[in-house]
Amino acid sequence: MIPWGYTVPAVVAVVVVVLTEVVVLKTGLFRKPAYWITMAIVFGFQIPVDGWLTKLSAPIVLYAPEHVTGWRFPWDIPVEDFFFGYALVTAVLLLWERSRPREEAR
Repeated sequence: MIPWGYTVPAVVAVVVVVLTEVVVLKTGLFRKPAYWITMAIVFGFQIPVDGWLTKLSAPIVLYAPEHVTGWRFPWDIPVEDFFFGYALVTAVLLLWERSRPREEAR
């Protein structure tokens, strides 16, 4: 059974954001080391916070099992949370890059 409630939208969000950059915006963001450093920092903070919120021993945030894959890594974090986080942060950075004047973007 496909978990439509959370997994599918999370994966679709990543695909839409990546395709938007590659096909439409073409900002070159994915080629910039600063982008990948930013993503490492984001995930570095997401892991302890999300891990605390979703830990199976005493969860604050609960997910309906039929809406997620059940894959959790690390520290009980549903993998879907990383997909949504990636899509959200990347979309904002792409819009930021796109809004910059062309001479500054180089």
